[in-house]
Amino acid sequence: MALYLKYRPDDFESVRGNEHILGQLKEMLQKDDRPHAYLFHGQTGCGKTTLGRIVAKELGAKGNDFREIDSADFRGIDSIRDIRKQSQFRALEGSCRVWLLDECHKLSNDAMNALLKALEDPPDHVYYILCTTDPQKLLATIRGRCSQYQVRPLPEKQMFRLLRNVVRSEKEKLQDEIYEQIIQDSQGQSRDALQILEQVLCAPPEKRLEVAKRTAELQSETIELCRGLLNPTGWKKIAHILNGLKEQDPERIRRAVLGYCQTVLLKGENNQAAHIMEEMIEPFYQSGFPGLVLACYSIVCEEAPPF
Repeated sequence: MALYLKYRPDDFESVRGNEHILGQLKEMLQKDDRPHAYLFHGQTGCGKTTLGRIVAKELGAKGNDFREIDSADFRGIDSIRDIRKQSQFRALEGSCRVWLLDECHKLSNDAMNALLKALEDPPDHVYYILCTTDPQKLLATIRGRCSQYQVRPLPEKQMFRLLRNVVRSEKEKLQDEIYEQIIQDSQGQSRDALQILEQVLCAPPEKRLEVAKRTAELQSETIELCRGLLNPTGWKKIAHILNGLKEQDPERIRRAVLGYCQTVLLKGENNQAAHIMEEMIEPFYQSGFPGLVLACYSIVCEEAPPF
């Protein structure tokens, strides 16, 4: 079993980080008039779905009374209509029925309107949990119907404790340099950190640092892309960098570029950094790597506006 699945928390006490959320949720779930809709949002790989599953468990959903749906696959109005129809039936195994809609920002407009109807007047035994990396794409009225929680990346110290505990549980040992490399490369995302750690632990001890540094190479190439976009010297150079990033997650690259440009902007006025952020603001879930290439081409081949 993959490490990120093997060590996924199944109760609040096992969750690392996001203490600001955990306290609120524990208090909220003890109330008799607790909300029937919850919205978890934040970067990918930081624990939104995990928290949603724990909330469902704390609410009392068991077995088939808990349904998890990936909205990227079931994004139409018929799916939401089916959920509303099923919600009229009582729970079979637990005390309530819970639907968790992952990546809910990918629902169609008609589906979102149908979901809004479901959120407006849910039966007493029904709860909805929404998870998204892009809450602004949801209808404002949907967000307003939910108790909202922003899930944040893990700070470095907590990430180190997580990795160290997993390594000990696996009866392994790692050099501090390897821990530091994984923490740097995962950027606070626990799922990414555990995926990198798994690759490291599968390698012979003498090769583990080398394996950890492969992700650092991606980081270095992404930084090179950021610098090339900020100081464009022509499309040929950017195309060369992108060719080296073909096998990587375009969403991770997009977020890294946004973070880099945000840092540049906060240091002072920079029209090119703002131009890059405008082109990179929309996720590449649908367009994938071609979307990243087009965005980079638009940045390099179009003059930055004066703002």
